[in-house]
This record gives sequence, C-alpha cells and structure tokens, in this order.
Amino acid sequence: MTSALMQTYARSDLAFERGEGAYLFDGHDRKFLDFASGIAVNALGHCHPHMVEAVAKQAGKLWHCSNLYQIPEGERLAERLCAATFAESVFFSNSGSEAVECGLKLVRKYFDGAGAPERYRVIACEGAFHGRTLAAIAAGGQEKHLNGFDPAVEGFDHVSFGNLNEMRAAIGPETAAILVEPVQGEGGVNPAPPQYLQELRQTADEFGLLLFFDEVQCGMGRTGKLFAHEWSGVTPDVMASAKGLGGGFPMAACLATKKVGAVMTTGSHGSTYGGNPMAMAVGNAVLDVMEADGFLDGVNAVSKILRGRLEETVQARPGVLAGVRGLGLLLGLECQEGVANADLKARLQDNGLLTVGAAGNVVRLLPPLIIDESHVDEAIAIIEKSCAEMEESP
Repeated sequence: MTSALMQTYARSDLAFERGEGAYLFDGHDRKFLDFASGIAVNALGHCHPHMVEAVAKQAGKLWHCSNLYQIPEGERLAERLCAATFAESVFFSNSGSEAVECGLKLVRKYFDGAGAPERYRVIACEGAFHGRTLAAIAAGGQEKHLNGFDPAVEGFDHVSFGNLNEMRAAIGPETAAILVEPVQGEGGVNPAPPQYLQELRQTADEFGLLLFFDEVQCGMGRTGKLFAHEWSGVTPDVMASAKGLGGGFPMAACLATKKVGAVMTTGSHGSTYGGNPMAMAVGNAVLDVMEADGFLDGVNAVSKILRGRLEETVQARPGVLAGVRGLGLLLGLECQEGVANADLKARLQDNGLLTVGAAGNVVRLLPPLIIDESHVDEAIAIIEKSCAEMEESP
C-alpha cells in the first residue's frame, strides 16, 4: 500500500502505541528500552507524571492564544531560563531549526543596528547539524542535506571542528559570528574540548564577533549540566535550545544577552504557535523536574556508570566496537571498520534496544535522563548479545 506521506524518512516497521518511563511498547505489547528518546527529545522519558499532570491541567483551560496577548506562563518560563543561564532575553518557537533561524536573524540585526550591515557572515563547523530549513542546512554545510536545494543560502563559511587556527584564519571583514555545537550529535557525537570553547570566546571578543551555541541536542541536562557549554566555563551571546526543553512537546527557545536580544523590536520576528500556553505549561513542568535538587547529580552519576560499562563492552567486543565517545548521556558507540552502524542499530532494535545512527559510523545512545543503573544493566546486556550475534554471523 502506497503511503500518502512524503517519503522523507527511512522508517522502521515499528509502530508504538504507548510509552512508560524509559520504555516504548508496540501494538503487540512488545517492550523496547528507549535509548533514542525521540532523538534526545523525551528527556524525562515517556508519560512523566509531572508532565502529564501539567498537560492535562492546561488542556482543560487554554491550549492556544495569539502572541498579541500576554501569556503569563511564557513570561515565567523566560524568567526561569534567564535565571538559570547567561541569557537576559528569550524568544519561543516550535523547533530547533526555528531557534537557530532566530539566532541567525539576531546576528544580522545586531550588526545592522550597529551600523555594520556588511558584517553578516557566520563561521560554522564541518560535520555540524543545525536543522532542516534552507538557512539551517547552509549553516550545517553537509552536502547530503544541501543536495537538491541549490542555491545554498549565502553567508556561511566552514572550518574543521575543534581547529582554532582554521577558525581564526576564516575571520574576515564580513564575519559577524561563530556558530558551534558544544557537542556535535548527528555529526558523530563529538564533544568540543573545553579549551576550544574558551578560545572561541576569546576569539569572538578579540574580533568583535558574536558567539552562538547550538544546544538543541546537547542542552537541557543531556550532558549532566543544564547546558553543555557550562562544562567549559564560558558563555555565548546567543543560544538555541529545543528537544529536551519540551520533553516531547514541540517547543524551542532562542536565548540571548540583553544587548543582542534588544535588537529584536516589534515586528522584527514572530511565531504563530511559539510560546503558546500549552507549550509554556510543558516547558515549566520540564524545568520543575530538571531544577529539582539532585536531578542533574543523578544524570552525572548514571552517565558515568553507563560510560564505564560501555568501555568495558568495547574491550570485550573488539570485532564489532572500536570506541566510546560523547559526554553525559549523549554517547556514541563507534563501530569497527567493516561493521556498519546501521547493521548494529538494527540488531539492537531486534533485541529490544532503540538507538540512533550518527556520522562517523557511530550508534548514538540518548537515553532518557531518568534512567537508573537497572536500565544500564539491561542496555549493556542487549549490546553484548547483539555484538556476540554479529561476531558469530558477520
């Protein structure tokens, strides 16, 4: 039967009917340990009681109203995000791509307002992923995403991830900003060394550039801090957040310092759905959980256990696995040359563990932040079993 859906996804045959905590269940009630989390979206797992309560309560009051009116829960969420971060202003939207787009507009508007409209170019990194809109794929610079969508949106230069010399050499009179993911997710689970982010901050200050972090995937507790850049001790001027921010509900935010955010005046940007009452209720519920005493400590503790167990598994299964990379609960298993990550991902799924592919022949592990050591034990057992099966029948 031909689907009426555009065929933009290489979908598995699986269809899920319900979720509970770290698990998903298909129509036959088969249970899967979800270490994909909707690609780092279901940060609090499935049907978290506090989120369910918040959604049910808001659904009975008001789902949506225009941003032509005051939305008190949005004001509260913005204030909480600013209190927890470097930011002093927030714009809410629906997706990571939109948050990135808002940030790119901020960059151009900032320099236009400063009397330097010729400064519009953004230096980004090879292997990056910033979303699927025309500007976002141009920022990412990956041919597989740009193919068929020429001409690419102009204004982006690309350098090697982690190479400060290349970054500095790419700066010219039209350069306005540096855009980087503190941890590249889709690009292969590559954490930026703290020193690199510190040097980017110094470079941006030296040349009068804006520093723009894309924390759509690596933010919201994923690395054990609310945002990944906190590990480096530096702050950006602009940051995109999404995915875990809504815990499964479509929402995103572009955060900025006061001087940058102030350039967005009435009519300069907007969103029909962004920041609506339902989204804001969900976002506040997510923050309630993540800001609770001990929550991020728990993420750090379980991530260390998982990382250690994965490293042991790599040592035990050298025929399949080559290494572990990542930060916190954004981890990648690098497959050996000759072992396709897609094959390992499929084998893991057959055995009840859901994962996500990434560049560099890597299988991403993105479990909900609420997992405990029992989930680690279960995941490692499935990985061990899957690797053993692949070694026996290569």
